[in-house]
Amino acid sequence: MRAAVVGKPIAHSLSPVIHEAGYAAAGLTGWSYTRIECAADELAGLVAGLGPEWAGLSVTMPGKEAALAVADEVSPVAAAVGAANTLVRRPDGTWYADNTDVTGMVDVLTTVGCAAGATVTVLGAGGTARAAIAAAARIGAADVTVVARRPEAIDELRPVAGAVGVPLAGADWDGAPAHARADLVISTVPKGVADPLAGHFDWRPGSVFFDALYDPWPTPLATAALAAGCRVVSGLDLLLAQAVDQFVQFTGVPAPREAMAAALAGTRAG
Repeated sequence: MRAAVVGKPIAHSLSPVIHEAGYAAAGLTGWSYTRIECAADELAGLVAGLGPEWAGLSVTMPGKEAALAVADEVSPVAAAVGAANTLVRRPDGTWYADNTDVTGMVDVLTTVGCAAGATVTVLGAGGTARAAIAAAARIGAADVTVVARRPEAIDELRPVAGAVGVPLAGADWDGAPAHARADLVISTVPKGVADPLAGHFDWRPGSVFFDALYDPWPTPLATAALAAGCRVVSGLDLLLAQAVDQFVQFTGVPAPREAMAAALAGTRAG
């Protein structure tokens, strides 16, 4: 059986390290997991050409929206956020689209103590912000404030918040420090964008900061949050958690999480 991570660029992906370690630990000797360079407009053709030996695909940028279009069935959460990072081949040959970024994020956040009633600030308004809003809804957040550089990007997220049932407010990027004292702050912006904020946030000790980045790590914002006494989690934590969910959906067997985590930790040490 085969699986792969698809996207463009894709050479940097650590997903093969995680999944291959899982296969080895679970005794799935006939399984392999590779990388496939694939642009969004190439995804449909790629999926159509896959044989029955393919169990699934992990979909990264820029194909997460295209993954919805190639699927025969879409999970409610993937439909709500308008993106899928997981394509699972069913026994009848049809494809199912899901979003394990959301379930992975929920796993990470609950592990560090985020609970119902939390106030949430999300930095950025792109695809990862969509998953963050859905995750906030699942943990029972009281409200979500999205801080973005473009007001229209915030408006594009309102249907997502409505679909998952969480109140959404918007804030201008220049006012980001005023929203640093939320119970949970999630940064979804690309590398370097949030760095200038590090010296301006008035963190609340004991709150949680989740930075979706993992290279480089720690980010300046994560360093500042740690120094202020916050609990900090990284994109590597999310990468592992979403991969564990994918592993189960692809293989149908429990994921050997400790072995997968150890393999990922090895890449960080290297």
